[in-house]
Amino acid sequence: MGPLTAPAAASDFKGVVELFTSQGCSSCPPADAELARLAEKGEVLALSYHVDYWNYKGWVDTLATKASTSRQYGYAETLNRKSVYTPQAIINGLDHANGANPAAIRTLVDKLSATGQGLSVDVGAAYDDAGVTITIGPDSGERSGEASIVAVYFDDANTVEIKRGENAGNTITYRHSVREIETVGMWAGTAQTLRLPASVLSARKGSGCAILLQVVGRDGAPGRILGAAMISGAQGG
Repeated sequence: MGPLTAPAAASDFKGVVELFTSQGCSSCPPADAELARLAEKGEVLALSYHVDYWNYKGWVDTLATKASTSRQYGYAETLNRKSVYTPQAIINGLDHANGANPAAIRTLVDKLSATGQGLSVDVGAAYDDAGVTITIGPDSGERSGEASIVAVYFDDANTVEIKRGENAGNTITYRHSVREIETVGMWAGTAQTLRLPASVLSARKGSGCAILLQVVGRDGAPGRILGAAMISGAQGG
C-alpha cells in the first residue's frame, strides 16, 4: 500500500469542531446530524466525543468513554465555565456553541479564522504499511510556544439502535466518534517529523486518526488548537 496523505497545510481545514454528545440526551440527535454533515463536507475537522454522565438516565451510551468526559471538563476549566452540557461544540479549543446550532458554529469558525485564531501551523499525516508519518511545520510567526501533538483515534461511522432512555426507538448513525486520545509528542515551534507504528490504525478496523497540535495547560486542560490533520477511517481501515 502506498502512502495515504491527509491535508498538510494549515489552511486545508478552516477549523476544528469537537462535539460533546450522548445517546441518552434528547437534545443531541440534531447536533449529531450536524456533526455528520460537517464530517462529510470536510471543511472543518469534525470529531464527536460521547460523554458518560447521562448514562444513569436509562441508557448506557455505547460509545461513551471517561476520557471524553474528562476532555469536556478540561475545556470547561480552560473556558472558565462552571458546568458542562450536551450538545456542546468546542471550536478550535477556544470557544463553544450549541452543537445543534449550525449557524452559531459557522459564525465562530469564521470569526476565529478572521481574527488570527484559526489553524496557523501546518500539520500533515500520512499512512502506509510501515506506519503513520506526522509532519509539523514551524511556528507561524505568532510565537505560539510549545504544544502537544495529540492523536485522536475515531470510528468513521457507527449505527446504534437506542432501546431505552430519552432517545428510545431511534436508530442513529454517528460519525467520527472518538475512542481513544493520546499525546504522542511535543512541538517547540520548529519543524519536525515523527512516526507511529502501523498497528495504531491496522488494529482498529474502520478507525481513523486525527492529529491535533494543541496547547495544553500544566494541569492537562486542553486549550487552543494550532493545527490539525486527519487520516480517515476508510483509509486507516
